[in-house]
Amino acid sequence: MNETPLWASESFWKKTAIWVTAGSFIILVVLTFDSLSKTSAGSKRVPAYSVINKKIDYQFKEDLHKSIPVIGDTELIFGKVFTEEEAEQLVMLGKKTTQAKNCMNCHTLLGNGAYFAPDLTKAWLDKGWVSKEMREDLMVKFLMNPEKNARTFGSNRKMPNLNITEAEAKGVVAFLKWMSSIDTNGFPYNFKTINAEE
Repeated sequence: MNETPLWASESFWKKTAIWVTAGSFIILVVLTFDSLSKTSAGSKRVPAYSVINKKIDYQFKEDLHKSIPVIGDTELIFGKVFTEEEAEQLVMLGKKTTQAKNCMNCHTLLGNGAYFAPDLTKAWLDKGWVSKEMREDLMVKFLMNPEKNARTFGSNRKMPNLNITEAEAKGVVAFLKWMSSIDTNGFPYNFKTINAEE
């Protein structure tokens, strides 16, 4: 007469654990593929690499309470129109350079990394580059020789010389331009671009 209810039996909980684990695994796989489709270059929120051939800016949308990227007309980088393949190669060189030089040891990208130095998510659009006409040249020179071309803006935090070559520096600049085109859902908040009028 002293039968154990089904919900209290050991076999019930073993089977439940197996089904829950299997179900969670399937959900994780589905969500992973869904996330990859939404975060891959060429998706709705992450433009294709050839966006480096375009003007990139941000516009605040009152109804959304956030800034969204605005991709404009042609604005060449390094005076050249890059095909999708060339743009991908250049951006990938920049991405690999930031990884090899461990930029996230001091900086953040998309909010991930360290907070010693500025977030690089929209570095291409930073007002600190003085003007759109000088920006590329200043960025490349700074990356190649940060001690000589220091831009500390009163923080006294200086980037060390990481022995970045000119090709790598151009790749990093292209990577940062591409990064600035990503819809980051308003991050970083209240960012004023180099194009913004006071």
